[in-house]
Order: sequence, then structure tokens, then C-alpha cells
Amino acid sequence: MGVQFSHPWLLLLLIPLAALMFYAYRSDFRLSGARKTVAIILRSAIMLLLVLAISGLESYTVLEQKKVVYVVDRSASMPEKEHSEEWILQSAAAKKEKDSVGIVSSSLQASYEQKLLDHLPQSLHLNAAQNPDFSNLESGLMLAGNLLDGRSDSRIVLISDGKENVGSMLAAGRMLKDQGIPVDVLQSPSKQLQDVSVDEVSVPQKLYQAESFSIEVLVQSTYKGRGELRLYEDSREIGRQTVDIAAGENRYAVKALAKATGLHRYRAEIFMEGDQQSANNAGYAFTRVDGPPKVLIVEGKKGTSANITSALSSGLVQYEVMPSPELLPNEMAKYAAYDSIIFNNVSGDQVGERRMEMIEQAVKSYGIGFMMVGGEDSYGMGGYFKTPIERALPVSIELEGKRQIPSLGLILVIDRSGSMSGDKMEMAKEAAIRTVEMLRPKDTVGVLAFDSTNWWVVPPLKLDNKKQEVIEQIRSIQSDGGTDIYPAAAAAVEEMLKVQAQRKHIILMTDGQSAGNNGYGDLLTQMVDEKITMSTVAVGTDADVNLLQSLAEGAKGRFYMAQDESTIPAIFSREAAMISKSYIVDKPFTPALQDAGDWGKLFDNGVPQIYGYVATTAKPGAQTVLSSPEPDPLLARWQYGSGRTVAWTSDMMGKWSKDWVSWPAFSNVLTQMVKWTFPQFTASPYEVKTQVEGNKVRFEVSAAAGNGPEQLQAVVTGDQLQPTTVDLVQESPGSYSGEITVDQPGSFLMSLQDSTGKSVAMPSGLIVPYSPEYRIESGDAKQELERLAAMTGGRVLSWDKPEQLFAAPPRPTREQHDLSYALLAAALILWVADIAVRRLALPWGQIGTRLAALLRRRPQSAGGALAPDAGLGRLAARKERAAAFYGGGSAAPPASSAQPQARADTREEAGAKRPASSRPAAPSASAPRGTQAARPSVAEPGKKAAAVPKPPQEEQRSAAMDRLLAARKRNSR
Repeated sequence: MGVQFSHPWLLLLLIPLAALMFYAYRSDFRLSGARKTVAIILRSAIMLLLVLAISGLESYTVLEQKKVVYVVDRSASMPEKEHSEEWILQSAAAKKEKDSVGIVSSSLQASYEQKLLDHLPQSLHLNAAQNPDFSNLESGLMLAGNLLDGRSDSRIVLISDGKENVGSMLAAGRMLKDQGIPVDVLQSPSKQLQDVSVDEVSVPQKLYQAESFSIEVLVQSTYKGRGELRLYEDSREIGRQTVDIAAGENRYAVKALAKATGLHRYRAEIFMEGDQQSANNAGYAFTRVDGPPKVLIVEGKKGTSANITSALSSGLVQYEVMPSPELLPNEMAKYAAYDSIIFNNVSGDQVGERRMEMIEQAVKSYGIGFMMVGGEDSYGMGGYFKTPIERALPVSIELEGKRQIPSLGLILVIDRSGSMSGDKMEMAKEAAIRTVEMLRPKDTVGVLAFDSTNWWVVPPLKLDNKKQEVIEQIRSIQSDGGTDIYPAAAAAVEEMLKVQAQRKHIILMTDGQSAGNNGYGDLLTQMVDEKITMSTVAVGTDADVNLLQSLAEGAKGRFYMAQDESTIPAIFSREAAMISKSYIVDKPFTPALQDAGDWGKLFDNGVPQIYGYVATTAKPGAQTVLSSPEPDPLLARWQYGSGRTVAWTSDMMGKWSKDWVSWPAFSNVLTQMVKWTFPQFTASPYEVKTQVEGNKVRFEVSAAAGNGPEQLQAVVTGDQLQPTTVDLVQESPGSYSGEITVDQPGSFLMSLQDSTGKSVAMPSGLIVPYSPEYRIESGDAKQELERLAAMTGGRVLSWDKPEQLFAAPPRPTREQHDLSYALLAAALILWVADIAVRRLALPWGQIGTRLAALLRRRPQSAGGALAPDAGLGRLAARKERAAAFYGGGSAAPPASSAQPQARADTREEAGAKRPASSRPAAPSASAPRGTQAARPSVAEPGKKAAAVPKPPQEEQRSAAMDRLLAARKRNSR
């Protein structure tokens, strides 16, 4: 152990400070004696401590200990982790008892496997959660550096193949070098695979309809062979060809024709015999084909859109008919191929929650239009209550307080068995909650959860003001147990018989097979007799479909097959709407023109009669063009985000609108309604370039006119439907840049918006290819690892010699201990003592004597105890002499001489007994002053002696001396 100074030159301050203290000691310090000496010593000590503190006095101990942190690359390109675990255990077996080891796993992000300890577990397993699609060695090295403080022989061991694709390990190495932490490297052999991959797909960014173009594909391979190249436009195959593939790079160009307008995604796939890795066999590219706009018509029932298609054809609007909502794409990018989407009497349970969210995002963020056409399976009757589609529409499904609706008794029977866990249970609870929210205070609701037994989550009750309480009870349902349907159905019917309501309905939902299937005949007969209806919902393919279908038919209800659990909420809300029958207004009327705006000229010659529609409520901010006498909106429109939506609440099949579809102006009116929803930009005023680096995508946007708004944002949405907003930085007029981090590859839609959230350009596509971990690398990863080791002063280790890691003796290092706080604390304490010595009037002599006695560990002498009395005696004697000198009366003899005082008293008593003639004569009054003090006259026996008056000066001096004595006594206490 030793001491050192970080700023030793500051010790020169001691020279002038010592001279200052010597001068203070020799000069008038306003103190004297021991107090002066003590004060000088204290101040000298304080200045010494302060100088030592600012000069950086530190103590240190010499350490001989190794601290090693293993950083293990856990990316997909690495071999099995067991190989690394075995080497770590073998190398750590050679460490000494004082040495400590830690482990960090690294892929996209680094995480601790074990912090620094003096041992490893006997059975080592690397279990930290990782994302193997990326390799970020920089993150692992920096996390390992945080464990090491550089106070001992610290080093990092990097076990990796060196194929990093996020960050820079050399940048981390430079920081570790500055901290004095070397990095040893152990190169792991990469997986040796026969591999062929699609590295790049190139198409022109912009095309015109009917234009021919080339799709260029770059293929990498590690071996030679023959393969098949397939090309797709969106999900449609547009060509395939057999190609000869050589080891290394291979480029191919395939001719194609831009047939359909809109944004299209092209995919190229390569298939080759012997390929051992398929994750990198596909590549993507986006292009936009300009031409007439294109509309997607989605039919609730196949073949019901003839009136719509004929009207669009007459208006020269291109369209595509999708005969079933179940064919709607599940990828966000595919909706960008259309300028507008029409739902023709489509039920929400056929669409599903996920597709609804995609359509809403396409309208809100990317300017794609949307129009809903009514019918018996649309709006409230289609189960759109509180769905993403309802949010986008200009009308609301809610009808509360608008009209008299029959009272409803509804019991929800929900399977809560173990197979319903996860998303199924969550969707079932969401469905029940939405259904309760649709009901009115006068309606009765009950919720029965069942497995092998029944549990009344909410016994049947009138809602009144208990809606929120019921919802909270529904949220408490947990999945567990088996499945037994009959007892649950029977219990629901038994309670429904007690309900007072105009319409009674049960919704039964399950995903399993019932333990018993007997007794349903009598139960169904009772339900029909009591006018209780029941609809059933089968969730997934494991449900007893035959039983549920027969129950729905026997109870005069409806059967639903929910392959996608996200459709369950729409099914429940649709059932609640259908049983009330309040949404359909089935009576003829002539629509009234309300707020037509620029559509007013379409109805200059009047409008035909309508015979029915689905009731809705116009939202605040929506423009109601035509309305019914209720009044309910028949035709409404509004702006939703970047897009526009239109609601037509009657049908277009002729059941309710036979006069409307036969109206000569129908084609023009419908075409104008659809065209109004088209995106409001015809060409993009911005050029967007993207560059993918690892898991980061960089945007470079330039305005075609050379200038643009001060603030510009990019909204990126993938198939996860979580839009990400990126603020673009204006680097120069009309030039912007930004960056986004993505967690997984895929295709994304990107839209540019101004500060108000309005789109300023057509949506474009963004491709994040498959993980770079699956790329065929051509560089020398070993050379990069060796550069890292050489930069930091590390070594290149061997798999065959794990013991060499701890073979070298530890490098002695100093562990420093900062003493500045201790020095400052000591200086503060001495400063307080210095103030006490200089400012407090204490009996320092007595205190010193007592302290000295305590230090000598022996009792204090009697003389020391009487010292204060001796001092008072001397003071009294001085007072007596002063009084005698100035001619005062008899003063008491000094208190310090007890025996002389006693003798004087004896003489006075003897004198009192003598005759007066034998006493010495008193000096005459005329005697010279100062020769002898006048003695007081002696009183006769039995009489008091007369007091001799004192001179005024003596009285003043006597009073002053009394005050001095009193002060001395106070100080001695």
C-alpha cells in the first residue's frame, strides 16, 4: 500500500503558507500564551489538509487479479451455442481463485448472461432472449466494457464469426482501447452451406399502363447448378424460367408488362436443388403504374354488384370485383394497388378485425378512398359497431335515443375452457364488451362462462346504470378446464324464462367438443315454445360444427364459423343488432337534399324514391347530402385523415333502391361519388430514395420543384399495422432526410405528410429485405477480428487451447482510493476547533490540566483544584493593597492567608480587654498622607464600631474591583 499525488506541484503552496503561519506566530495575534500556540497549530493543520486535498492525495493497493468477460455472438450465422459454452467452461477452469468472469450474449441487442463472479455454473447454458436476425457486436463489446472498471487486469474475449451487420465493432474497440481494456478474439467457423439467394430485385420506380419493362434479379450462389426463377406481381405469378447458376454473382432480366394501375409489389424467387437455406430465396421491389384509377369492389354475396360495375364501366373507371371478403389481402402493401375500395353489403364477420385495421390505415395514412353500400348485412346489421371501419365512416352505428326499440333480453354463453386461452379468450371478452355497449339501459343482459361447470359472470339483470360494472366483470373471465355445453345451454334457458323482455336471444360460443350431447331435443322445443332464439359460434376447426349448426337451426337462430378469432366481436355485435331489428327502416320515402355542396348539381332534377335503408347517425363534422324523414343520413361523406369516405345506407341491388338503380342519372351519380374518394394528388411532387443498412432505413426526400414545407414527416406502416412517424430534417431547401429502425424484414407502405397530417404525395413502397444474417458474404471476416485484437492490444485465441486465456500471470495494477473527502472532513472539524479556541472564553488552563491528567492516566493534584481559589485570593489581596494605598478603611486581610487572619483576630480581642491607657495612640489627623493608613477606632464593649467613610476615588476603584471579581468567578464556573 502507498500514497501518490495526482497534482504534486500544488504541494509548493506549503512554502508560502508556512511563512504566513510563522509571521502570524511572531506578530500580535490578539491571543497570548497557550491559546495562541494552539490556534496557530490548528490553522497550520487546516491549510496542510486543504493543500493535500487539492493536490490529489490518494492511497493505493496493488492488485493481482484477472477480470474476463466473454462476449458470445448469438446471431443466426453462428454454429450451435453448445460449442461456445464448452470452450468457456474449459478456459475458465484454468483461472485462479481470485479471478472473476462474466458472460454477455449479443445479437441485435446485447444482454447479460452472468455478471462478474469468481465462478461459473457447472452446467453453463446461454439462455438470454436474443433476436438472431441481426449481429451487433458493438453492442456486446460496449455492454461488456461496462462490467470492467480497468482497475485490475481486465480483458474481453469475443467469440464470433466476425460477420456483423449492425454497428461497428472497430468503433467499440477504439473506446475500449482508451479505457485500457484489450479484446481477445476467438473466431468461430461459419456455417458451411450450399446456398443460393436473391440479393436484389430492380424495377423502374414509375411506369405507365401497358408499358413493357424489365425486372432485373441479382442471384448469389456458393455452388454451380441449374435452378428455376419465378416472378410475381402482387400475389399473381407472371412468369418462370429455368436458369443456369454459377458460383458467385448471377444477373437475370425478365420482360414484363404493366397491366394494372396503382402501386404494385414484385417478388422474385429462386429454387435450386441442393439449397440448404431457404430464408434468403426471395427478393422484393415496388413500382407505381400510372393510368386510370382503379377501384376494388368487395361483394358480401357473389354476383350482387352488377349495378355498380355497369355504372363504373360507363364512367370509364377501372375496377376489380372480389367475390368474397375472405379474399381480402392480409398484407398492407397490397391495398395501395387501388385508389378506392367499395364494400357492397359486406358483413363485418366476413372481414375480420385485422383487415379492417388495414383498410382504415390505408384510408387515414395513404389517401385511399372507401365507400360502404348498405344492405341487410351492412352497417349495424353487419356488426361494425366500434370497429376500425366504423371509425373511418362518416356515420355512427349508435342509435340510442333516436327511436323506440323493443326491449331485449340477451344472454351470452361463452366457453372458457383451457383451449380458449390466448387470443380466443381476449376476442371473446372484447365481443361481449362491445355487445353490452350496444345495449340500452332497459335491456337485460347476462353472461355465463362454462367449462366442465357453469359460472354466472353476470347474472341476468337490467343494465340501467350498471354498464361499466358489467364490463369489468366480463374482463375478469379466465380460461381453464374442459368443455360441457348442455348444462350451460340449459342454465341459460332456465334464467331466460325469468327475464321480462319483448325479444329474448342467446349467443353460444365454443371452440371444442362437448362432453355430453343428450337432451337437446326437449331444450330446443322449450325454447321455440317460449320464443327464445339462439345463435351459435364455432371458433376454429376443432369445434363441434354439426352440433352447433343443429342447435342454431332448432332455436331459429344463425350459425357462424369463425376461422379467424378476430371476427368474433363483429359476430356478437351483429347478432345484437339483428335481434333488435331496429336498424332496418323498411318504408318508402323521397330523400331530402340537406347539404349537397358540389354534389348539388347531381340532383337538380330531383331524386328517386327509396324503399328502405339501414339506420345510422351522422358524425359531427360529416356532410349529410341526402337524408330520410327520421331524419337519418342516406348519403354522407367526410375527410378521414388523408383519405375520403362515403356512406350510402340503402342498397344498390334493387331491393330498397329499385327506382334509384333504374334512374337515368344513376351511373353518373355513382361514378361521381366514387371519384370523389380518389386520392387528391395525381403525381408525386417528391422523389423518395431509401437505403437499408442492417436494421436501419435511411430516407432521402427531394422536392421536384426544389422547395417544400418547413416540416415534413414520413409515415411508415407494415403488416403489424403500427404506423411509425419519422420527422424528416430539412438539410437544404427542398431536401430532407430521416432514419427509422425496423425489427424485422418485410414490405412497408410509406406516405409523406405535412405538419397538419395531410398527405402531400402518393404512397410509395419500402422493402426491408430478409435479414443480412442470411446473405452470402464475400468479405474476410477473420481480418476484421484480427484488426480489433491488434487495435486494443488483445490476442487471437485458439479453439484447441482454451487454457491459454488465463495462462499469463496477472498484470499488477493499482487500486486507488481517493482521500479528498476524508481530508476535507478533517479540515472542517479542525476549523470548528479553531473557532472554539479563538472565540470561546473557557478555562483553557484547567481544561488543559485535566486533559493532561487524563492523558497521563492519573488523578489531578489538589493544587490544581484550588487554583481558581488561589487566583481569587490574589485578586482580593490586590484589591486590599489598592484600598490601603489610596487611604481607604480597613480592608479584610487576604483570603489566601488563613493563619495571619486568625492571629490578627486574636490580637484585636486582646486589645479590647486592655485598658484604654495601655493601647497605642492613634496617629494624628495631621500626619502626612501615605505614611500610615489610619486605623479604625475600636468600639467600646457592647457597641458597634463607627464606620469610617471611604474617599470617592477608593469607592470607584472598589466597585470596579468587585465587578472584576464577579466576572472572574463566573468564568471559573
